[in-house]
Amino acid sequence: MTKPPPSRPPQIIGWREHIALPDFGILDLPAKVDTGARTTALHAVDQTLFERDGATWVEFMVPLKNRRTTRRLSAPVLEERDIKNTGGVPERRLVVRTTLVIGKRHWLIDVSLANREKMEFDVILGRSAIRRHRLLVDPRRSYLAGAPVLTRPGQPIKTQPTSDPRTGEVE
Repeated sequence: MTKPPPSRPPQIIGWREHIALPDFGILDLPAKVDTGARTTALHAVDQTLFERDGATWVEFMVPLKNRRTTRRLSAPVLEERDIKNTGGVPERRLVVRTTLVIGKRHWLIDVSLANREKMEFDVILGRSAIRRHRLLVDPRRSYLAGAPVLTRPGQPIKTQPTSDPRTGEVE
């Protein structure tokens, strides 16, 4: 009987980390890692639903603090569900799926779109985004993962090209 290979130790991250959401063109964004929050929340305003190829999509803006951005983003709606806000009151939110990059690692996560203009961070990374990825959060430290690395050996991480959200035509 052979032994299973030893598992790699978990990566330790801080309660704040720089992340990227390359599908949305966000390449470096400070995030609060919040294990008390189930779902990741991204500051998104001016949300508009529309249909594309029989599926429901959302068009929105991500007004990042200290950055000028006028580009509208779009993504297929994964679901719409009630998510408790910071005051514990359920809010109906749209949820989309996107690529998360933290340090040298990347994977798909579900993100709720919320108005976070009164919050310190434009994004909170909830526990469902980091679960099963061998990460431990050190609440005493910050920015342990380093800057998001948007390439893997020999290839860049795939990002969505900029396109017109209503027609899907690449700009």
